[in-house]
Amino acid sequence: MQRVCFQLQVRPDRIEEYKARHAAVWPDMLEALAATGWHNYSLFLREDGLLIGYVETPSIEAAQAGMAATEVNARWRAEMAELFEDLGDARPDTGFVQLSEIFHLEDQLPAPAPAPHQPDPSQKK
Repeated sequence: MQRVCFQLQVRPDRIEEYKARHAAVWPDMLEALAATGWHNYSLFLREDGLLIGYVETPSIEAAQAGMAATEVNARWRAEMAELFEDLGDARPDTGFVQLSEIFHLEDQLPAPAPAPHQPDPSQKK
C-alpha cells in the first residue's frame, strides 16, 4: 500500500468556502473515492491556505485514473478548481506536488518478538 502525501495551495480569499465544501462532500463523491482506491484519505489546511493531503492506496496512478473516469469527479473538479492557486492547466486532483516520504515509524521499529508459548490449562498432565 502506498502512503501518498501531497501539497496544494488554496487561495486565501477562498479558504472558508473550501472548508465548507469539505464539511459536506457529496455522498456520491465519497463513494467514488472509496471505490477507486482512496483509503485513509485526509486533508489538512493551514490558515494561509497551504493544503496537505494524505492518502493510502494500492496505486496513486490507478486511483487518479479511476476517479478521472467518474462523472462525479468531473463535477467536483469543475466546482473546486477556482479555489486553488498555481494549477496552470492542471486539475486539482493531478496538479498537486507529491512529497517524498522520509520517515515511517513502523519501518524502523524492530519486529515484535513472538509471544511465548503458554501451556493450555485445560490439558492437565
